Amino acid sequence: MMNPLLRSGRWIFSFSIIALGAENIVCARGSYSSLGENSHSMPVLPFLPSIPWLVILFGALWVACGVGLLTQRWRRASAYTLGVTYIFWTLVHVLPVYIAHPGDMGLRTVVFEPLSLACIALLLPGPSASPKGLSIACRAVIGIAMIVFGVDHFLGLVFIGSLIPGWIPLHIFLVAFFGVVFIAAGVGIGLGILERWSWITIGLMFAIWVLTLHIPRTLGFYHIPGAITDPDEWSSLFIAVGLWGGPWALAGALEDETHSQYKETNSP
Repeated sequence: MMNPLLRSGRWIFSFSIIALGAENIVCARGSYSSLGENSHSMPVLPFLPSIPWLVILFGALWVACGVGLLTQRWRRASAYTLGVTYIFWTLVHVLPVYIAHPGDMGLRTVVFEPLSLACIALLLPGPSASPKGLSIACRAVIGIAMIVFGVDHFLGLVFIGSLIPGWIPLHIFLVAFFGVVFIAAGVGIGLGILERWSWITIGLMFAIWVLTLHIPRTLGFYHIPGAITDPDEWSSLFIAVGLWGGPWALAGALEDETHSQYKETNSP
Protein backbone atom coordinates (compact mmCIF):
# COMPACT_ATOMS: atom_id res chain seq x y z
CA MET A 1 0.00 0.00 0.00
CA MET A 2 2.79 2.43 0.87
CA ASN A 3 4.60 2.30 -2.47
CA PRO A 4 1.59 3.27 -4.66
CA LEU A 5 0.80 6.04 -2.16
CA LEU A 6 4.32 7.42 -2.44
CA ARG A 7 4.28 7.10 -6.22
CA SER A 8 1.26 9.42 -6.28
CA GLY A 9 3.54 12.09 -4.82
CA ARG A 10 5.07 12.92 -8.21
CA TRP A 11 1.62 13.55 -9.68
CA ILE A 12 0.59 15.66 -6.69
CA PHE A 13 3.80 17.70 -6.86
CA SER A 14 3.48 18.21 -10.62
CA PHE A 15 -0.12 19.34 -10.19
CA SER A 16 0.97 21.97 -7.66
CA ILE A 17 3.68 23.34 -9.99
CA ILE A 18 1.25 23.48 -12.92
CA ALA A 19 -1.33 25.21 -10.72
CA LEU A 20 1.17 27.78 -9.42
CA GLY A 21 2.33 28.52 -12.96
CA ALA A 22 -1.26 28.90 -14.16
CA GLU A 23 -2.03 31.19 -11.23
CA ASN A 24 0.91 33.38 -12.19
CA ILE A 25 -0.56 33.74 -15.67
CA VAL A 26 -4.07 34.47 -14.39
CA CYS A 27 -2.83 37.05 -11.86
CA ALA A 28 -0.14 38.58 -14.08
CA ARG A 29 -1.94 41.92 -14.31
CA GLY A 30 -3.22 41.94 -10.73
CA SER A 31 -1.95 44.05 -7.86
CA TYR A 32 -1.89 41.26 -5.29
CA SER A 33 1.16 40.61 -3.15
CA SER A 34 2.11 37.66 -0.96
CA LEU A 35 4.57 39.96 0.79
CA GLY A 36 1.90 42.27 2.18
CA GLU A 37 2.89 45.77 3.18
CA ASN A 38 6.59 45.09 2.66
CA SER A 39 6.28 45.27 -1.12
CA HIS A 40 3.64 46.72 -3.41
CA SER A 41 5.41 45.70 -6.61
CA MET A 42 5.18 41.90 -6.34
CA PRO A 43 2.43 39.68 -7.76
CA VAL A 44 0.49 37.11 -5.80
CA LEU A 45 3.31 34.61 -6.21
CA PRO A 46 6.54 36.08 -4.83
CA PHE A 47 8.95 34.69 -7.40
CA LEU A 48 8.77 37.52 -9.95
CA PRO A 49 8.48 41.31 -10.32
CA SER A 50 5.11 42.72 -11.36
CA ILE A 51 5.96 42.85 -15.06
CA PRO A 52 3.01 41.14 -16.80
CA TRP A 53 4.88 39.73 -19.79
CA LEU A 54 7.62 38.36 -17.51
CA VAL A 55 5.09 36.79 -15.15
CA ILE A 56 3.22 35.19 -18.05
CA LEU A 57 6.47 33.93 -19.61
CA PHE A 58 7.69 32.22 -16.47
CA GLY A 59 4.20 31.06 -15.55
CA ALA A 60 4.02 29.24 -18.88
CA LEU A 61 7.54 27.87 -18.37
CA TRP A 62 6.59 26.47 -14.96
CA VAL A 63 3.41 24.91 -16.33
CA ALA A 64 5.59 23.17 -18.93
CA CYS A 65 8.00 22.06 -16.19
CA GLY A 66 5.15 20.60 -14.17
CA VAL A 67 4.02 18.59 -17.18
CA GLY A 68 7.60 17.58 -18.01
CA LEU A 69 8.12 16.16 -14.52
CA LEU A 70 5.60 13.46 -15.39
CA THR A 71 7.56 12.25 -18.42
CA GLN A 72 10.70 10.14 -18.37
CA ARG A 73 12.26 12.03 -21.27
CA TRP A 74 11.83 15.56 -19.89
CA ARG A 75 11.91 14.85 -16.15
CA ARG A 76 15.50 15.86 -15.49
CA ALA A 77 15.44 18.96 -17.72
CA SER A 78 12.13 20.06 -16.20
CA ALA A 79 13.36 19.49 -12.64
CA TYR A 80 16.54 21.49 -13.19
CA THR A 81 14.76 24.30 -15.03
CA LEU A 82 12.14 24.58 -12.31
CA GLY A 83 14.67 24.38 -9.48
CA VAL A 84 17.13 26.88 -10.92
CA THR A 85 14.49 29.49 -11.85
CA TYR A 86 12.72 29.24 -8.49
CA ILE A 87 16.02 29.65 -6.65
CA PHE A 88 17.15 32.52 -8.89
CA TRP A 89 14.02 34.61 -8.46
CA THR A 90 13.75 33.87 -4.74
CA LEU A 91 17.34 34.95 -4.06
CA VAL A 92 17.25 37.94 -6.41
CA HIS A 93 13.73 39.23 -5.86
CA VAL A 94 12.39 37.95 -2.53
CA LEU A 95 15.40 37.53 -0.25
CA PRO A 96 16.36 41.25 -0.32
CA VAL A 97 12.87 42.13 0.94
CA TYR A 98 13.26 39.67 3.82
CA ILE A 99 16.76 40.94 4.65
CA ALA A 100 15.24 44.39 5.11
CA HIS A 101 12.68 42.92 7.55
CA PRO A 102 14.49 39.96 9.22
CA GLY A 103 11.95 39.64 12.02
CA ASP A 104 8.99 39.11 9.69
CA MET A 105 7.93 35.47 10.03
CA GLY A 106 5.64 35.70 7.00
CA LEU A 107 8.49 36.89 4.77
CA ARG A 108 10.73 34.15 6.15
CA THR A 109 8.13 31.62 5.05
CA VAL A 110 7.90 33.22 1.62
CA VAL A 111 11.67 32.73 1.22
CA PHE A 112 11.88 29.13 2.42
CA GLU A 113 8.76 27.78 0.69
CA PRO A 114 9.94 28.34 -2.90
CA LEU A 115 13.48 27.26 -1.96
CA SER A 116 12.04 24.02 -0.57
CA LEU A 117 9.97 23.43 -3.71
CA ALA A 118 13.04 24.16 -5.85
CA CYS A 119 15.28 21.76 -3.95
CA ILE A 120 12.61 19.05 -4.02
CA ALA A 121 12.45 19.47 -7.81
CA LEU A 122 16.22 19.17 -8.10
CA LEU A 123 16.11 15.91 -6.12
CA LEU A 124 13.24 14.39 -8.12
CA PRO A 125 15.38 12.79 -10.87
CA GLY A 126 16.52 10.35 -8.17
CA PRO A 127 19.65 9.63 -6.11
CA SER A 128 21.47 7.97 -9.00
CA ALA A 129 20.70 10.79 -11.46
CA SER A 130 21.62 13.75 -9.24
CA PRO A 131 25.22 14.85 -8.52
CA LYS A 132 26.17 14.01 -4.94
CA GLY A 133 27.11 17.58 -4.07
CA LEU A 134 23.80 18.90 -5.38
CA SER A 135 21.86 16.29 -3.41
CA ILE A 136 23.68 17.18 -0.20
CA ALA A 137 23.10 20.90 -0.73
CA CYS A 138 19.40 20.44 -1.51
CA ARG A 139 18.84 18.23 1.52
CA ALA A 140 20.65 20.77 3.70
CA VAL A 141 18.45 23.62 2.44
CA ILE A 142 15.25 21.61 2.92
CA GLY A 143 16.41 20.44 6.35
CA ILE A 144 17.09 24.04 7.41
CA ALA A 145 13.73 25.15 5.99
CA MET A 146 11.86 22.50 7.96
CA ILE A 147 13.70 23.44 11.15
CA VAL A 148 12.88 27.11 10.54
CA PHE A 149 9.21 26.22 10.00
CA GLY A 150 9.30 24.25 13.26
CA VAL A 151 10.87 27.08 15.25
CA ASP A 152 8.38 29.55 13.76
CA HIS A 153 5.56 27.31 15.02
CA PHE A 154 6.74 28.09 18.54
CA LEU A 155 7.34 31.79 17.81
CA GLY A 156 3.83 32.11 16.38
CA LEU A 157 2.16 29.63 18.70
CA VAL A 158 -1.01 31.63 19.36
CA PHE A 159 -1.40 33.05 15.85
CA ILE A 160 -0.93 29.71 14.09
CA GLY A 161 -3.26 28.11 16.63
CA SER A 162 -5.94 30.63 15.67
CA LEU A 163 -5.84 29.32 12.07
CA ILE A 164 -6.84 25.79 13.11
CA PRO A 165 -10.57 25.08 12.60
CA GLY A 166 -12.70 25.27 15.71
CA TRP A 167 -13.88 21.67 15.45
CA ILE A 168 -10.29 20.49 16.05
CA PRO A 169 -9.37 20.56 19.77
CA LEU A 170 -6.05 21.35 21.49
CA HIS A 171 -4.90 24.07 19.11
CA ILE A 172 -1.81 25.16 21.01
CA PHE A 173 -0.74 21.58 21.67
CA LEU A 174 -1.08 20.68 18.00
CA VAL A 175 0.95 23.69 16.87
CA ALA A 176 3.72 22.79 19.30
CA PHE A 177 3.54 19.11 18.33
CA PHE A 178 3.86 19.86 14.61
CA GLY A 179 6.69 22.27 15.42
CA VAL A 180 8.62 19.44 17.06
CA VAL A 181 7.86 17.11 14.13
CA PHE A 182 9.07 19.77 11.67
CA ILE A 183 12.37 20.11 13.54
CA ALA A 184 12.86 16.35 13.88
CA ALA A 185 12.11 15.76 10.18
CA GLY A 186 14.41 18.61 9.19
CA VAL A 187 17.26 17.08 11.16
CA GLY A 188 16.50 13.67 9.64
CA ILE A 189 16.55 15.03 6.09
CA GLY A 190 19.63 17.19 6.61
CA LEU A 191 21.68 14.45 8.27
CA GLY A 192 20.23 11.47 6.40
CA ILE A 193 18.85 9.90 9.59
CA LEU A 194 15.62 7.97 8.93
CA GLU A 195 15.43 10.11 5.81
CA ARG A 196 12.66 8.17 4.07
CA TRP A 197 10.41 8.37 7.11
CA SER A 198 11.22 12.07 7.48
CA TRP A 199 10.02 12.69 3.92
CA ILE A 200 6.88 10.63 4.52
CA THR A 201 6.14 12.55 7.72
CA ILE A 202 6.57 15.97 6.10
CA GLY A 203 4.28 14.95 3.25
CA LEU A 204 1.68 13.55 5.65
CA MET A 205 1.61 16.77 7.70
CA PHE A 206 1.03 18.92 4.64
CA ALA A 207 -1.59 16.46 3.34
CA ILE A 208 -3.48 16.86 6.62
CA TRP A 209 -3.28 20.64 6.40
CA VAL A 210 -4.38 20.69 2.77
CA LEU A 211 -7.50 18.69 3.59
CA THR A 212 -8.42 20.27 6.94
CA LEU A 213 -7.19 23.85 6.58
CA HIS A 214 -6.19 25.04 3.10
CA ILE A 215 -9.03 23.64 0.99
CA PRO A 216 -11.78 24.81 3.41
CA ARG A 217 -10.17 28.28 3.72
CA THR A 218 -9.68 28.62 -0.02
CA LEU A 219 -13.25 27.59 -0.82
CA GLY A 220 -14.64 29.82 1.93
CA PHE A 221 -16.03 27.03 4.10
CA TYR A 222 -15.07 29.05 7.18
CA HIS A 223 -16.96 32.10 5.88
CA ILE A 224 -13.75 34.07 5.31
CA PRO A 225 -14.64 37.21 3.32
CA GLY A 226 -13.16 37.05 -0.17
CA ALA A 227 -11.43 33.70 0.41
CA ILE A 228 -12.72 32.12 -2.79
CA THR A 229 -11.28 34.93 -4.95
CA ASP A 230 -8.19 35.66 -2.85
CA PRO A 231 -5.06 34.62 -4.84
CA ASP A 232 -3.03 34.38 -1.63
CA GLU A 233 -5.31 31.61 -0.38
CA TRP A 234 -4.91 29.71 -3.65
CA SER A 235 -1.13 30.18 -3.56
CA SER A 236 -0.96 28.83 -0.01
CA LEU A 237 -3.06 25.86 -1.06
CA PHE A 238 -0.91 24.99 -4.08
CA ILE A 239 2.35 25.43 -2.16
CA ALA A 240 1.04 23.13 0.60
CA VAL A 241 0.04 20.59 -2.07
CA GLY A 242 3.59 20.75 -3.45
CA LEU A 243 5.07 20.20 0.00
CA TRP A 244 2.76 17.22 0.37
CA GLY A 245 3.49 15.53 -2.94
CA GLY A 246 7.18 16.37 -3.30
CA PRO A 247 8.35 14.70 -0.07
CA TRP A 248 6.28 11.59 -0.85
CA ALA A 249 7.81 11.43 -4.33
CA LEU A 250 11.30 11.61 -2.82
CA ALA A 251 10.44 8.94 -0.25
CA GLY A 252 9.25 6.74 -3.09
CA ALA A 253 12.47 7.38 -5.03
CA LEU A 254 14.52 6.35 -2.00
CA GLU A 255 12.45 3.19 -1.67
CA ASP A 256 12.96 2.33 -5.35
CA GLU A 257 16.70 2.97 -5.05
CA THR A 258 16.92 0.69 -2.02
CA HIS A 259 15.08 -2.09 -3.85
CA SER A 260 17.35 -1.72 -6.91
CA GLN A 261 20.49 -1.92 -4.78
CA TYR A 262 19.09 -4.97 -2.97
CA LYS A 263 18.39 -6.74 -6.26
CA GLU A 264 21.88 -5.94 -7.60
CA THR A 265 23.53 -7.19 -4.42
CA ASN A 266 21.55 -10.41 -4.30
CA SER A 267 21.47 -11.19 -8.02
CA PRO A 268 23.38 -14.39 -9.04
